[in-house]
Amino acid sequence: MRMMGIDYGKKRVGVAFTDDAGLMAFPHGVVINDANLLKTLTELAEEKGVTEIVIGHSLGRDGKPNEIHSRVEEFIGDLTLHIGVPIHLEPEQYSTQEAVRFQGRNANTDASAAAIILNSFITRTK
Repeated sequence: MRMMGIDYGKKRVGVAFTDDAGLMAFPHGVVINDANLLKTLTELAEEKGVTEIVIGHSLGRDGKPNEIHSRVEEFIGDLTLHIGVPIHLEPEQYSTQEAVRFQGRNANTDASAAAIILNSFITRTK
């Protein structure tokens, strides 16, 4: 059971995958959020044999949906049509800051945030 984790951003989208057993997430890479995003993620999901997707649920400090939340909801609808596997939301507050704290800010920060989100989901649901 391989899962894909996504840290959705306006400009960049971090991607992570679990091991084959679905027990631990690892950063994969960062994809530019452009017209090819769905195609790229669909290809990655097919290549890796993804059976579930976990996307960071973007909320503000007050716990209410923030500006990116509506984009994430639209993205989930599009992704469901393209990939057709169950999609779960996992709170993502401060996942990027946590990734920066562990590794510093670099080209893979968003991928590391996606792995943090995915590991959080695994821990919470297993």
